[in-house]
Amino acid sequence: MDIRPAATLALVRDTPEGIEVLLLQRTWNAVFLPGFYVFPGGAVDQQESRGRQHAAGLKDTEISHTMSLSEGGADYMLAAVRECFEEAGVLVAMDADRQLISGDHPAHDDRKAVFKGELPLAELCQRHQLTIPLDRLAYLSHWITPPGPPRRFDTRFFVTEAPKNQYVSHDGEETIDHVWIRPEQALQEHRAGTRLMTLPTLGTLRVLRDFDSVESLMRYAWANPPEPYPSQPWPAIRRGKPVFLEPDSPAYAEAVKLDPEGEGSTRAEIVPGEPVEVAAGVIRLTAPNPGVMTGPGTNTYILGDKRFTVLDPGPDNAGHIERILEVTGGRIDSVVVTHTHLDHSPGTRALKEKTGCRVYGRSAPDGPGQDHKFAPDEQPEHGDLIETDAGILKVLHTPGHASNHLCFLLEDQQLLFSGDHIMQGSTVVINPPDGDMKAYLESLYELLAEPIRFIAPAHGFVMGQPQAIIDYLITHRMAREHKIARALAKLSPVTLKDLTSKAYGDVPAAIHGVAARSALAHLLKLEADGRAVQEDGLWQATKTT
Repeated sequence: MDIRPAATLALVRDTPEGIEVLLLQRTWNAVFLPGFYVFPGGAVDQQESRGRQHAAGLKDTEISHTMSLSEGGADYMLAAVRECFEEAGVLVAMDADRQLISGDHPAHDDRKAVFKGELPLAELCQRHQLTIPLDRLAYLSHWITPPGPPRRFDTRFFVTEAPKNQYVSHDGEETIDHVWIRPEQALQEHRAGTRLMTLPTLGTLRVLRDFDSVESLMRYAWANPPEPYPSQPWPAIRRGKPVFLEPDSPAYAEAVKLDPEGEGSTRAEIVPGEPVEVAAGVIRLTAPNPGVMTGPGTNTYILGDKRFTVLDPGPDNAGHIERILEVTGGRIDSVVVTHTHLDHSPGTRALKEKTGCRVYGRSAPDGPGQDHKFAPDEQPEHGDLIETDAGILKVLHTPGHASNHLCFLLEDQQLLFSGDHIMQGSTVVINPPDGDMKAYLESLYELLAEPIRFIAPAHGFVMGQPQAIIDYLITHRMAREHKIARALAKLSPVTLKDLTSKAYGDVPAAIHGVAARSALAHLLKLEADGRAVQEDGLWQATKTT
């Protein structure tokens, strides 16, 4: 699938209560992000470069350098201005007297022609003697749509102060509503499930909420352009042969981290029993238990140099336990466990018997699939610190996948051992009653406040761009919740089976049994939020849905 270049413009304005930003709601008929609230934006047009002759303030070479492009940076800015005019009816342009145009300028009469593609931005400027002041825009962020959605975009986000004498009017076709809203309020409404937004929008809103005026925001944005997004293939080894990894490859972030010079020395595959040093004093040793739910196997992490801490010893597999003892020389001071599912904690008992190590973790909850023999010496609380030879581990209670789930943050290296809370290449199973969707989403939101640079999951490679990963997981779950809430409002009262068929129509019928467990988790969250009720096996939306 081609990744299309795109541009987005965040319009901001000052109010007595602080900054407000413009959000537009996409039509529910859209193929991409139906019903979501977004900033004005869209694909970069091939004719965009013609508008450079009508631009002022910055040259393409300067803009492109800031955006880590060889050329064409100005085209992204021009596309952002054009899309804002088409979708919101706001045109950031100056007249022949070098004044920003107002809402009654005749250029607004040509909005529909620009929207339909009949009148390029360059011709609009020529017709009305307009200049596009690119120096009024600041480059704010860069996002690439992850694999999975039906369309993918390489999007540059810009911000500018909204012209004071123009009025917003959504186009009525691609966008069906608009709102001026404070960034913190928009984030709260998204968290409450009442306003759908995707991760780039959320990330941008988190930046905007830190400023109390447009002036301070623009000063910051001009002085702090975003770091370049990884885009070049990276050399590695797979099955003994050299390969180049694309940025979307699961092994890409790990290869760049471990081989920053690009010498092609890292392996782009996980081999059970083969130790890999993924960080200073941190070795990954993968158990030989590959499968549908475990991927290449459960990762055991060994922390230390002379004395060792073992994180998630994995299943009770004699060969894997022996390999842990070989790598550590048996010098194991402690074992820490993320949770007590059977592919994570059973190996603890053998290590305890052979080394006398101290065990940290939380006892197993009731229910099947749990290691009820797990006997921790200490049950750490959220925020506790555990000393290891590799540094301090901060304990983070992250219920959702399991009620006793813990993540551990190696503070000095900002490396998060995420267990099954965050997995690579798939969403986490949330299976009630021990699985709790509301707790899971709350835990993800809390992780956004932690200083994390890399994620070391229980299954898969080390992952970079943790904020984007966490945002994507939240957005994916909230989008599904919104779909379930809409189906519930339409079908109430309805059985779980019938609701699953409607809300998971994009999922093969063969796995609707699994989907029903996820649907139930979402319904229980809606019930906890006061947006759904259950009676006699039927689910019904409340009046607030």
